Amino acid sequence: MLRRFMPYLLRYKKILFLDLCCAALTTVCDMVLPLIVSYLTTAATEPAVVLTVEMVLKLAVLYLVLRMIDAAANYYMANTGHVMGVYIETDMRRDAFEHLQRLGYTYYANNKVGQIMGRITNDLFDVTEFAHHCPEEFFIATIKIIVSFVILCRSSVSLTLIVFACVPLMMVVSIALNRKQRDAFRKQRYQIGELNAQIEDSLLGERVVKAFAAEELENEKFEKGNQTFQKIKKKTYQYMALFQTSTRLFDGLMYLVVILAGGLFLVYGKIAAGDLVAYMLYVSTLIATIRRIVEFAEQFQRGMTGIERFYEIMDAPIEISDAEDAEALKVTKGQIELKDVSFEYPDDHNRVLRHVNLQIHSGEKVALVGPSGGGKTTLCNLIPRFYDVTAGDIFIDGQNIRQVTLKSLREAIGIVQQDVFLFSGSVAENIAYGKPDATREEIEQAARLAGADSFIQDLKDKYDTYIGERGVKLSGGQKQRISIARVFLKNPKILILDEATSALDNESELLVGESLEQLAKGRTTLTIAHRLTTIQNADRILVLGKEGIEEEGTHDELLHEKGIYYHLWNGLHLE
Repeated sequence: MLRRFMPYLLRYKKILFLDLCCAALTTVCDMVLPLIVSYLTTAATEPAVVLTVEMVLKLAVLYLVLRMIDAAANYYMANTGHVMGVYIETDMRRDAFEHLQRLGYTYYANNKVGQIMGRITNDLFDVTEFAHHCPEEFFIATIKIIVSFVILCRSSVSLTLIVFACVPLMMVVSIALNRKQRDAFRKQRYQIGELNAQIEDSLLGERVVKAFAAEELENEKFEKGNQTFQKIKKKTYQYMALFQTSTRLFDGLMYLVVILAGGLFLVYGKIAAGDLVAYMLYVSTLIATIRRIVEFAEQFQRGMTGIERFYEIMDAPIEISDAEDAEALKVTKGQIELKDVSFEYPDDHNRVLRHVNLQIHSGEKVALVGPSGGGKTTLCNLIPRFYDVTAGDIFIDGQNIRQVTLKSLREAIGIVQQDVFLFSGSVAENIAYGKPDATREEIEQAARLAGADSFIQDLKDKYDTYIGERGVKLSGGQKQRISIARVFLKNPKILILDEATSALDNESELLVGESLEQLAKGRTTLTIAHRLTTIQNADRILVLGKEGIEEEGTHDELLHEKGIYYHLWNGLHLE
């Protein structure tokens, strides 16, 4: 995991190098103090050395200069070092979001939005601290441990070996408890993602909750998840407490070894008093270093968990992407052809379409009808490559859609769906989604063509009116006409209408239907319809069923055949 994280860190290697240099400077400043104290103690107790005022002042000035250097280096580490962590967090969040934009429908069908949001927000907060402190803390610890070991060995090799014998045992215990902490943090992150998903579901479905008076049910569901999170967090703190307690015990053990063994060495004349004072100071520095690493361990585990969950997103396979030799789609007529197309969903292998052959001519209006599950929406989803066909090929103006770029393919297709999604923002911003560089005149013209200008003019701020999250301040018909306006602005050659009026009342259906007729003029149009009255004037009607295209013809032709369409039209149920 760390190896995969390194490219993000090395993007800022200059900042990292200066940060580690500053860390080295602060470490040197810390390590000099015991030497100064040892020198003063030895000078005061040894007859061969004369301690003078001048000597004390020189040492004081030296230490003052070192502390000033330490302050400047520490400022750089605290400021620029943390900013480097912010840069890395920003890069990772951008990469995660870009990867999410490329993932297919299958990924979103199997993952909760709350979990995904947690991974690219909260989880990456901890990476900022991790990215800055991880190299810094381990670099400082390495220097201090090595320097302490070398200097302590100069005073007494035997005593140093006795003290350092405690370190391996400490490492074994720490690693074992660290693993438990990491598992606990992983569970904690997962559960907070579940809570986020549950809160999102409840808030977005607020009207349904109130309609069914299900507030208590939602509270119970939330409380269950909240209690689970509480238990996991309690367990996390238990492991943290064990971890910190074990390190304090080892601290005490190392001090005990110094007092006992150092005192005996002093009694038997194997170490000088000044050296023992310096020894104690260096052991204190060593213990403080180990304690700092221990305290950082919680942050380290949080950061590692964040990185791990980040890579779970990045490792999600991109199912649909451009071929290596893909070229931009050139649409001149808008003719669509399906050759022996079969499809089954990749996650559950549910086969929906079998050996479908279909040719839709330029400017033709084709309607798809049939029972639910017959593959109407699936067929339309295959044309813009929301899913890839399992077998067969789809062509637009003779070009295989798997050999053209996704961007050019989807730019050539306009889609109006039953479930309209509007973004939080103004009316104008939502219409302009079809063409981000559109002028206000173009936006208003698209709205007029969609029959939306009249109601927009009645809004408080007209085109600058804030419509709320998902357009909650607008009616269903108004939202649908705005969605039609943005397709007008996009001006595609091919149009897909996915039950665009089925959720509307009669008056709204009439208004939106007129807008759709205007939109369909001169475009190759596929319409999915449950209300058969809306597609009577289609050039061709296809009845999809388990065996693929089971009937085909105009409205009058299909009624004359008295087959599936005839029974659907008359509201009869087939046995």
